[in-house]
Amino acid sequence: MDADVPIEAVTAAAYRIPTDSPEADGTITWTETTMVTVRVHAGEQTGTGWTYGAAAARALVADKLAGVVVGRDAMDVPGAYDAMSCAARNLGRLGIAACAISAVDVALWDLKARLLGVRLARLLGRARDTVPIYGSGGFTSYDDAQLESQFTRWVHEQGIPRVKMKIAEGWGSREERDLTRIAQARRVIGPDTELFVDANGGYGRKQAIRVARAVADHDVRWFEEPVSSDDLDGLREVRDNVTADVAAGEYGYDLTYFARLVQAGAVDCVQADVSRCGGITEWQRVAAVAAANNLHISGHCAPHLHLDVAAATSNLRHLEWFHDHVRIEQMLFDGAAQPQPGGVLVTDLDRPGHGLQFRDEAASPYRIG
Repeated sequence: MDADVPIEAVTAAAYRIPTDSPEADGTITWTETTMVTVRVHAGEQTGTGWTYGAAAARALVADKLAGVVVGRDAMDVPGAYDAMSCAARNLGRLGIAACAISAVDVALWDLKARLLGVRLARLLGRARDTVPIYGSGGFTSYDDAQLESQFTRWVHEQGIPRVKMKIAEGWGSREERDLTRIAQARRVIGPDTELFVDANGGYGRKQAIRVARAVADHDVRWFEEPVSSDDLDGLREVRDNVTADVAAGEYGYDLTYFARLVQAGAVDCVQADVSRCGGITEWQRVAAVAAANNLHISGHCAPHLHLDVAAATSNLRHLEWFHDHVRIEQMLFDGAAQPQPGGVLVTDLDRPGHGLQFRDEAASPYRIG
């Protein structure tokens, strides 16, 4: 391989995939998921990245980001990341622009690993052989039978020893149903499986504390976004008054947010999302901020997007095996991982890059624009 491998092209596409049933958390309901994919071409290889969010990210990639990436050396991913961040400055660097940058960044890392003929986890430097996951779903829109079926499959069929459910239905207005569903989940999964809950910011501070105390007998280990992730004082207040680990960070779009989150003492575990926070380049920096403060980091959603960088992260706690994204990634990519005994994922070192190949034919019915 030549020392300099210029990037030849950057392309993007958007897909809208219906959910297999209506899904809801404490604050919103949805029936479809939008995925924006990015492909970066150089040296007869193609790297692929993606994000979940607005289809507008596709236009940002095409109109603003591709121009600053094409022609750069494919080996110099951090330089491309910095160039994209500068290009997005006057657009509003956070939100949709951050998602677009994230998708390109993942594609660049995938491309670099393929050019070198190695698995991405090896390129980044593995810290672990297996990556723990937790089953994530338990939507507030599910009836009792759906919740039982999903958790039974994860725990009793696939052997995943930790699961998460959505609570705070209707912005916390159906607290009794939340308590009933948590009790049902514990009955289904048994005493030895870790039970996580996610309020998606739907509770107030004292309500979150009351709920946590009301379910103390059900041994809830993880309380995600008990209040808004923007309410750092509120997160810290809840953290100081509950026994479950408090987690937040999925809506962090840059390193500065995560620094504030950690400095505020707001969480026991930092969450970050490769598809939003700035891709693999920024996710590693976020992990370093967490490590410097003796905290773990957990990957939010999109498990196959996180797998390789998670394997390269010493202070990783786990990845979210999120029902909707697992279904999409297994449907649209060849090489998707499957849970192994003990609730872990393993990187296939014989497959270069992140090990996935996008299935255009399978995706074409869902393409938009």
